[in-house]
Amino acid sequence: MVDFRKVLFLFLFSNCILFLTAQNIRKMSIDEMFEIADLCSRSVRTYRIAEEEAEQAVRVAKDAKLPAIELSVSASFLGDVWLSDRDFSNGQNASMPHFGNNLALEASQIIYAGGAISNKIAVSKLQYQLAQLDKEKNRQDIRFLLVGNYLEMYKLKNQAEVYRKNIEQTRKLLSDITAKQVQGLALKNDITRYELQLKSLELALTQIQNGILIANDQLVTVLGLPQETIIDVDTCLLDKLPELSGELYWQESALTASPDLQQMKLSIKQSHYNEKIIKSERLPSLALIAGDHFDGPITIEVPPINKNLNYWYVGIGLKYDIGSIYKSGKKVRQARLSMQKAVEKDLLLQENIHMNVKEAYIRFREAFTVYDTQEKSLELAEQNYKVINNRYLNDLALITDMLDASNSKLSAELQVVNARINILFNYYKLKKASGNL
Repeated sequence: MVDFRKVLFLFLFSNCILFLTAQNIRKMSIDEMFEIADLCSRSVRTYRIAEEEAEQAVRVAKDAKLPAIELSVSASFLGDVWLSDRDFSNGQNASMPHFGNNLALEASQIIYAGGAISNKIAVSKLQYQLAQLDKEKNRQDIRFLLVGNYLEMYKLKNQAEVYRKNIEQTRKLLSDITAKQVQGLALKNDITRYELQLKSLELALTQIQNGILIANDQLVTVLGLPQETIIDVDTCLLDKLPELSGELYWQESALTASPDLQQMKLSIKQSHYNEKIIKSERLPSLALIAGDHFDGPITIEVPPINKNLNYWYVGIGLKYDIGSIYKSGKKVRQARLSMQKAVEKDLLLQENIHMNVKEAYIRFREAFTVYDTQEKSLELAEQNYKVINNRYLNDLALITDMLDASNSKLSAELQVVNARINILFNYYKLKKASGNL
């Protein structure tokens, strides 16, 4: 009975371990990975906060349209008064009410400021849009980083499978050669040679497995998942490859969708508004003002009157900076140069994006050619394998010939899968270059 309980406990414990291990393995597609990154990536969250900060700055800028209201209250101790002639002779002291109080309430509402307020609000809105585009650029950068690691891990797993098959075949070959060596039909040197080959294959497999672990760690970290999570790639993603559309489509798409180009257009607008803000310094500002003062004692009389004095006022205030007549001209020229620089940078950026899209498109198109070539190579390798296999079964070929044919077939299969993966990678690279990732 005790033994049965031990067996049952071990069985349940092992099942729990397997269940927990299975929980850590998470199979996800590229689209699912992108969704998780948008929600959980620390980098994306940082830029999202920056976007919210810029949005709040717009609200702050709009507050300049609201009336300004100031309230001041004070209480003070007043010392006695000392009077004298203008030459400081005949000085004498005079008593002074010692308690002083002041209450002032003032309000002002800007009516006209030369467009400075509205232009500053427009600039803050542009900065908010720039922050949104910064977030979009970072989002696409994160996606491209993820898809690169994801497809690289797919490649490495395929390579690991090929190396495992090669290791299995090499071990089988070693076993056959060892048996022949016992019979005196093979040399010790042959065994040593294949033992070295086996060790080389095992080392390469270890390096590939380490590469998978590194890629998995980078994916997990960027996605914000627990470190023990193991990501399993979706093998169905190669079932349907993207279509090879024309270059013109991608070039036109880049002109409208590229966050870099959109940011540059906004920078030009921002330079235009900055010039308007500088020009507004030459114009007067007009404001409605109102206030109420409650002071005591009345110290403008001699002797002072120990009473409170309350007065209020409403009116219009005009303010003009005379120095702007000779100061703002240089600032305006500087703002115009800044706008010209932004326009030139926009044209330069268009050229660079055009070249980047063209390069990415050429590589994308090339990937299809490579895939067709690798498919033909696989077809030839399969034909060669069938021929060698028939000859081997009829004792017309050596086992080494069979091993070489099998390795060639496995390598060709690997290259076909890698070629399909390269098509996907270059497709996402083209989307990134055109700003559509």
